[in-house]
Amino acid sequence: MLGGRKIRMRAPWAALGMAVFLGGPLAAQNRVLPAAPAAPSFSEVTDEAGRKVRVPQPVRRIVSLAPSLTETIYELGAQDRLVADTDYCDYPEEARSKAKVGGALNPSIEQIAALHPDLVLLTKGLNRYETVLALEQLEIPVYAVDPHSVEEMIASSKRLAEILGIPEAGRALSEDLEKRLEELRSRLAGLPAKRVLFVVWSEPLVSAGQKTFVADALRRAGAVSIVETEQDWPQISLEEAVRLHPEFIVFAAAHAQSGEKEFSALAERPVWREMEAVKSRKIVVVSEAVNRPAPRMVAAIEELARQLHPEAFSGDEKKAPANSPPARLANSFKGGGAG
Repeated sequence: MLGGRKIRMRAPWAALGMAVFLGGPLAAQNRVLPAAPAAPSFSEVTDEAGRKVRVPQPVRRIVSLAPSLTETIYELGAQDRLVADTDYCDYPEEARSKAKVGGALNPSIEQIAALHPDLVLLTKGLNRYETVLALEQLEIPVYAVDPHSVEEMIASSKRLAEILGIPEAGRALSEDLEKRLEELRSRLAGLPAKRVLFVVWSEPLVSAGQKTFVADALRRAGAVSIVETEQDWPQISLEEAVRLHPEFIVFAAAHAQSGEKEFSALAERPVWREMEAVKSRKIVVVSEAVNRPAPRMVAAIEELARQLHPEAFSGDEKKAPANSPPARLANSFKGGGAG
């Protein structure tokens, strides 16, 4: 079995027929014997959930069950191996045309099996363990990632490249991301961090805890979350948010313009309108990439830093990264989500 599929060997019928036709000792000496079947090649790795996984080599057919992993595969240049992803894998645009196997929480195991993948990729934080068990029963290799910081996201991307047999792509990507983050750190050195409320969801109000990749992204952009809990996605009261007095409200959106009407309504709500950041319209919209632990997150961090600390970029004529819409102060509001 290889990746859940039977291997059928064909005997070299033409060579054997010619040997029989010639006959004799000379023919016997020169007879071409059937080659021994090649043993399936595997590499055993430990995924980020601590599971031992036997990965077929080479990996030619991949199914991604998380938007962040789909983005990472494209960043590594391995998109030709991606045979399917989820309904919510929408970046880059080409990912929308890939075959879909359902959502991250309820993918179709039958559809995945029918695609005969060499490897299924998922995330510990987004996908369900029941999905892993169902795929394991079908002897389909499953590799899970579990990054909780920007640094871990970069390391995870590099490790994935090694598993896919393209370590050079992983090294080049990690070096580029680390260089950009170091440049950003130098720009922001000495500047006081802005106190922000990052909104994952508006009603009820859900924010990001201190140990999430979003909180790490905020810190690298020269900000600090006012929410100090270690819960990943805590629900907090509006009264508490007002009391904590954020300087800026930050939220993610695919298109900043899409939430303008929502923010107008938000600014009129009781309690919300008491928040100083709402009164002074200090609202920052950043690309939804900040919600996804994938390489594109670094572009979102750079753009968020530009909005919170414009003084660090004064006179900078460098264009915004092409793969991420710019963050902007906007009269809009739209909750984001992780993936």
